[in-house]
Amino acid sequence: MTEATTTESPVHTAGGAELVRVEDLKVSFGRGRRRVDAVRGVSLSIRRGQVVAVVGESGSGKSVTARSLVGLAGDGAAVDARALTFDGIDLRRLDPRRWRALRGRRVGFVLQDALGSLDPLRRVGAEVAEPLREHHTVPTAKIPAEVERLLAAAGVPRPRIRAAQYPHQLSGGLRQRALIASALAARPDLLIADEPTTALDATVQQQILHLLREHARAGTAVLLISHDLGVVGELADHIHVMKDGVFVEEGPARQVLTDPRHPYTRALLAAVPGGDTQAAPAEPGPVLLRAEDVVKRYRSPHGPALTAVDGVSLTVRAGETLGIVGESGSGKTTVGRMLLGLVPPDSGRITLDGRSWTERSAVERRTDRRRVQMIHQYPLGSFDPRYTTRQLLEEPLKAVRTARGARAARVAELLTYVDLPETVLDRRARDLSGGQRQRVAIARALAPDPDVVVCDEPVSALDASVQAQVLDVLVRVQQRLGVAYVFISHDLGVVRRLSHRVAVMKDGRVVETGSARDVFGGPRDPYTKALLAAVPRLGATGRKRF
Repeated sequence: MTEATTTESPVHTAGGAELVRVEDLKVSFGRGRRRVDAVRGVSLSIRRGQVVAVVGESGSGKSVTARSLVGLAGDGAAVDARALTFDGIDLRRLDPRRWRALRGRRVGFVLQDALGSLDPLRRVGAEVAEPLREHHTVPTAKIPAEVERLLAAAGVPRPRIRAAQYPHQLSGGLRQRALIASALAARPDLLIADEPTTALDATVQQQILHLLREHARAGTAVLLISHDLGVVGELADHIHVMKDGVFVEEGPARQVLTDPRHPYTRALLAAVPGGDTQAAPAEPGPVLLRAEDVVKRYRSPHGPALTAVDGVSLTVRAGETLGIVGESGSGKTTVGRMLLGLVPPDSGRITLDGRSWTERSAVERRTDRRRVQMIHQYPLGSFDPRYTTRQLLEEPLKAVRTARGARAARVAELLTYVDLPETVLDRRARDLSGGQRQRVAIARALAPDPDVVVCDEPVSALDASVQAQVLDVLVRVQQRLGVAYVFISHDLGVVRRLSHRVAVMKDGRVVETGSARDVFGGPRDPYTKALLAAVPRLGATGRKRF
């Protein structure tokens, strides 16, 4: 298969009648010398009941391709195609009114960024109810019950309570599930799912995959956009591999995943974490951070207080990586925030070198907090958008009163740690790729020379090849500087690759802890066994679970 896509629309044998036809789709932005050709002549078809996946790295054009099918390619986008049809409707000729009638009712769209997609001023239940009211899917009196059913089907626990909450009151995984429920509410003929399970843990991911497969079996066509080849392998019937705006390979899922022809496809498969890849054992150093029987509760708008963390005890030793895994809402991020001293426990103690945060004076807390830094999941949201990379790296140096003359040398040193060129220093975060932004986030966390770095889902939003590069950076930094990591993630393959010890959390409690080799090789707790069994695998046969 060459980099040029075929001029004829692919023909698939799975599924029912053809619902979507795309021939020679081209999408560009800008004009003249500033013109960017995001999609350069791709063709595909999707039949009723078929799951078609488009995979590729960030920036390959896969999301632009999907958005073009719903008239949302972006401001200033020039869209051209020989054919662009949905159920016989020529999408090139739709006016805004007809687009509005099509979206939601006949075409559902799940975006990766649930927080940006959900209205922050509207309760979650109202978001899910909107397509039901707009398209008269069920009688008005039955809408509340249908909202609860949809949320429960998408894996949202206590759906009545969650429906009454606002998006910011839900974890990232719960927001993603609510968005999926909203997209499926009007029972669309086509569901476009753009990275629908990226923010979800393995068990909920399996529930969502099962939900999507059941809708496909009922006749819904699914266009799946993903960088997670494990997810794609379990759900897709047909796969298109995209690079630099073109399809470099396409075919039945089993063939593409087990006998890839294009070097790029082979590279994507090689970058998938998992299998027997495991961090080398670390020499145990002294205990730096310790959580002793910590408890944290939050008020609930309806009903009793929610116990986010319930009697957790952990230790973090110098030079090692402690992985914390569990479902969304299990309390792992709250534990991380308590270790940082950002959230005080309601009971129990968090100690740094044997002294709790509360035993320190305000001045001591400010001084010692530099010793425990954090890498966020979405650096673009945590960076000041006005700052250049240079300013982002200099800011923590100013906070620890690094002399002006020493800052430039320290910034240059930080860039070497994370393998970034000096050319990024004068660029703002929005002008960097996802992998570059994550490396800047690592460098920024390392700036004040910390002893411990808390990494909260630092690679979950990255495609497999960039994810592998960032993980390699973290390993090299640890080997070079001896820094300890608390690595919080729902991705068990990533945790296995990086961690020396692992703590498994469920419902605010640690249900199992031990060396990574023991936990992954011989799990004892039923929940740990269920988590490991739920991890999507490419497999040798291409068979699906469902």
